[in-house]
Amino acid sequence: MLTRQLFSLITGFLLCAAAPLCAQEDVAYKVPPKTISDMLLAKPAPNVSVDEKGQWMLLTEVSTYPSVEELAQPELRIAGLRINPKNYSPSRQNFINNLYLKNIATGKESKITGLPVPLFAGSVSWSPTDKKIAFTNTLGDHVDLYVIDIATLKATKINKMGVNAVLGSSYQWYDDNTILYKGTLAPASTAPPKPAMPKGPTTQENYGKAAPQPTFQDLIKSPHDEQLFGFYAKSQLVKNVNGVETKIGLPAIYASIDISPDKKYLLTRTLNKPFSYLVTANRFASTVTITDLTGKVVKKLVDLPSGETTPSGRDNVQNVPRGIEWRDDEAATVVWCMPLDSGMIKKNVEYHDAVYALSAPFTGNEKELFKTKLRYFNTSWGNASLALVTEGLGSKQMTRTNRYNPSTSELSMLMERNTTDAYGNPGFPVTEVNQFNRRVIKTIENGSKILMNNTTGASPKGDLPFLATLDLNTKKTDIIWRCPEGTFESVVSVLDADKLTLLTRREDEKTMPNYWLKDLKLRIADRKITNFTNPYPQLDGVTKEKITYKRADGVDLTGDLYLPKGYDAKRDGPLPTLIWAYPREFNSAADAAQIRGSEHRFTLLNWGSPIFYVTQGYAVLNNAEMPIVSTDPSKQPNDNFVDQVKMNAEAAVNKLAEMGVGDRNRMAVGGHSYGAFMTANLLAHTTLFKGGIARSGAYNRTLTPFGFQNEDRTYWQNPDLYHAMSPFSFADKIKTPILLIHGEADNNTGTFPIQSERMFNAIKGHGGTVKFVSLPHESHGYAGRENILHMLQEQFGWLEKYVKNANVDAGKVSPKP
Repeated sequence: MLTRQLFSLITGFLLCAAAPLCAQEDVAYKVPPKTISDMLLAKPAPNVSVDEKGQWMLLTEVSTYPSVEELAQPELRIAGLRINPKNYSPSRQNFINNLYLKNIATGKESKITGLPVPLFAGSVSWSPTDKKIAFTNTLGDHVDLYVIDIATLKATKINKMGVNAVLGSSYQWYDDNTILYKGTLAPASTAPPKPAMPKGPTTQENYGKAAPQPTFQDLIKSPHDEQLFGFYAKSQLVKNVNGVETKIGLPAIYASIDISPDKKYLLTRTLNKPFSYLVTANRFASTVTITDLTGKVVKKLVDLPSGETTPSGRDNVQNVPRGIEWRDDEAATVVWCMPLDSGMIKKNVEYHDAVYALSAPFTGNEKELFKTKLRYFNTSWGNASLALVTEGLGSKQMTRTNRYNPSTSELSMLMERNTTDAYGNPGFPVTEVNQFNRRVIKTIENGSKILMNNTTGASPKGDLPFLATLDLNTKKTDIIWRCPEGTFESVVSVLDADKLTLLTRREDEKTMPNYWLKDLKLRIADRKITNFTNPYPQLDGVTKEKITYKRADGVDLTGDLYLPKGYDAKRDGPLPTLIWAYPREFNSAADAAQIRGSEHRFTLLNWGSPIFYVTQGYAVLNNAEMPIVSTDPSKQPNDNFVDQVKMNAEAAVNKLAEMGVGDRNRMAVGGHSYGAFMTANLLAHTTLFKGGIARSGAYNRTLTPFGFQNEDRTYWQNPDLYHAMSPFSFADKIKTPILLIHGEADNNTGTFPIQSERMFNAIKGHGGTVKFVSLPHESHGYAGRENILHMLQEQFGWLEKYVKNANVDAGKVSPKP
């Protein structure tokens, strides 16, 4: 007689074998075709950093995807942070495993001696006069700080006290021989243990104060979490002079430290109790203080409240000082912004913000510098007669740049544009290092002009980066160099603004990006500095084309079309096709129609790219434009989100079919995050596709009730909108096979793993074809080698089964929708 347990085991096995809805078909990791695996794991080109004078180039090689076993190491998820509990550092980092120097004049590469082995480097920075380079090295139980001497090409460990990197920005250069950093207070092994029996329940309460916050992840959830955050985040400021450590002030939870330009003061922000259970650490209550270099308080500027009470709505801010920082063009002047509308942008006032300043010795009253009619964003400082002040309205997608004269306090508008107007983007000012070793705006022609570097250079002909002069008096822009058509080249650094000596990065669709020296005045031949080679020979012969097409309401759209090696549409016929996209909101149809990107950029792959599948016989339309446009001032883009994504998708499908490259009967759509949200909506509301891939999305907008993406209306202000935009509401309509993938440890605001779990259950409950893959230990972006290879195979298998080999009559073509 069978025992009850054995009977249950056999019955369960038989049921699982017979039922297509079994929860787990296998537990082994899968790998995609070798071509895809080889491309994913190909060694990337080094990252490049150049000193101010253009004499030395630092090349850093980053480790490829870590194993899932590495991701599985213990981590604390508290206060919006992910902490390695063993060494006072972030638990998830991409480490540098090799670095070396190259002399730009001679081209000679030099190894650096004294590097730790193995190397787990990060936070690399040049010293104030570029004579040295610092970096952190993360070990199993602590973090060290190393300094490379350029003259000797030798790295030396300088710290005795461990470095605390929990809150980022762990160190700052003072001069070429001195570094300030946050030191640890005790071995990580002495962290407070979790009590077997809590003292009592965790309680949260509120008495009449509104706290309309987004759905942040990894928050503090218990008194023990509070203890752990206090233990790991608290640090001791240390001044290190050539290896000799001196403590500065008392231990505290330092969110930030910034040395004054004249090197006499510190501007610190320290976090205070009680710690919030609703917002992340960067929004905790805090105190901003000016101290001297011994840690003695010179001036307490402000006690800032918790960010819990930040009002909802774009452009609304707390009624407290913000943007507190040093002026880069003066010895020791602190500046900050204060709202004049109590933080509510809709309040009818002439000026919404004012910016104030207070100079050393910080004993007098603050001075008002200027007021802005829109919400103040930031100031780029130049000299005694020039600064650029940026203000704008996120809700209106507008930005304004003003010329400010610090000597006369005159503020005048220089330019204004829609933030989505890519063609009108002037770029950013070229900077130089001033007498305080701070970066400030570089002026030319006796201060009448500045240089503007646009590393994108969007145009009707595609992206063509440029360098231009901007006349501060006439407001006229003159382009002095622009990337030639047929290639893509951008200015990485202006090495000499007067001689117009540039370092550029050049590539085309067949040529790997490399770095070049360019001289615009002498017009000598460009000199190639690096010789990085193509890591993806598997893509040789694959064609890339930027295609343009119109959607039903006349809005122009674009996408990057990849076709397999040797493919001929007339000979081979239409292909199974994957369309990959991410929606964006626009208040202007003209801006939405602008061409973005360049077909002449070399294809560089990362884990999330859909381009891998062009090697498996698919046409891939990547970066398919999915604009959500509002041209009616009384409405917002999302008011007809579903109708617009449908129009965008229909236009893309029609274009590919008309070109003869895409098989209308074998189309798939996919996306990550908001692109996954778009994918589920398309499958719920159209029959355009045979399959969908949705990664790490949010599908039920009632779970993000205080806004999402660029939508600032709350659920209670417009519940119909939240229902209509949620594909979860229409799960019963999703009959097209959909693959849901999510990192089980997603840390992104709003995309809790429960979003995919509940979406899977909803579709399954209505008999839909759906598969849910939860990737162990992964965040919103995936990192683990085995997980990514498995993801690529799951996607490939889904496309093969439901798209390429879809059960359709190849002799028939479906009519246009």
